[in-house]
Amino acid sequence: MISLEDKKLELTYPCQWNYKVIIESHVEISAVTASVLGEREHTVRKSNNSKGEKYKSHNVSLLAHNDDDRHEIFHQFKSHEHVKMVL
Repeated sequence: MISLEDKKLELTYPCQWNYKVIIESHVEISAVTASVLGEREHTVRKSNNSKGEKYKSHNVSLLAHNDDDRHEIFHQFKSHEHVKMVL
């Protein structure tokens, strides 16, 4: 088995970064991105719906400035009340 525990993701910033944001189906992704990103430039592409259509996923893409920026956005999405999961 290959272990990646001692490996660190090496990125050159700024770089384009994508988040898969899974939200409750009755929520609009624009409300979530406005809450998390404000006026920050980003793009959203619809992805999939869950089998029972309780959730829907979107790909949110933006320019990440550094590791802290990338992680902070992840945590903001993750802690949003209508977000089920962020990948």
